[in-house]
Amino acid sequence: MLVALAANIVIAVAKAVGGLISGSPALLSEAAHSVADSVNEVFLLTALHRSRRPADRRHPFGYGKERFFWSLLAAVGIFVMGGCFSFYQGYHALVTDDGESPSGYTAGLIVLGVALVAEGTSLLRALHQLRKQKGSAKDPAVRTVVAEDATAVLGVLLAMTGMALHLVTGEVAWEAGASFGIGLLLVYVAYRLGAEARVQLVGESVDPELRGRIASLLDAQPEIDNVAHLLTMRLGMDSALIAARIDLVPGLDSEEIELICVRIKRSVAGTWPEADHVFLDITEAPPGTSRTSGP
Repeated sequence: MLVALAANIVIAVAKAVGGLISGSPALLSEAAHSVADSVNEVFLLTALHRSRRPADRRHPFGYGKERFFWSLLAAVGIFVMGGCFSFYQGYHALVTDDGESPSGYTAGLIVLGVALVAEGTSLLRALHQLRKQKGSAKDPAVRTVVAEDATAVLGVLLAMTGMALHLVTGEVAWEAGASFGIGLLLVYVAYRLGAEARVQLVGESVDPELRGRIASLLDAQPEIDNVAHLLTMRLGMDSALIAARIDLVPGLDSEEIELICVRIKRSVAGTWPEADHVFLDITEAPPGTSRTSGP
């Protein structure tokens, strides 16, 4: 990701220089897009570092949700630095319509061509990682990188189209439209990433398939008469909380119940390592038996 960050900074500087020389609003919008991507990659690097910290007394469930928080900040960055600035550039182009340099446009198109190759290569690499690594599709950091690269490619294509049509027709409206298109694209991506981060921060359950398999494992235990309630919550990319309220079969003493709970929890955690916080609430326990068993 450090290489991608360095490349984004270089591309942002090249787009900004080309945009200032040519006066192209579409190219300046793309420069803002690349700046937003660079800042967001700093956020993601921070998220990866902070989310790996071990649990402590203040955060007994760990710091896994740090990824979702920084992903939310990245979404805000895309919206403000990319989307809003692109809208401004489109509006400014329509109301002023001056300052364009045809010679500068040639250099600007060359910059965008190089950026297209770089962004396309980065997108292919991110998609390869998404397919190769198990569970990476649920990682907000990976999703954000893929979204950034995909919008970067589309944004460059929009900017190139707007600039080319402006040169051919002499109508700045084509470039203003490209800037508005880039802005809408970035706002949409920011909304999707922000919405996903919000769901995770509020507290989303594990996927239905995993929840169903955990429920089946509990139902299959001979000592469990009934699973009254099963609650799950994702605490991070590789951490989940499992809380089950269960009824045990009659005739078990307190020592047997303790051994059964330990065995069941080990079975759940052994089958699904991400289920690292398992709690069992015994709703029908003999007198004097602890009703709740934690990890």
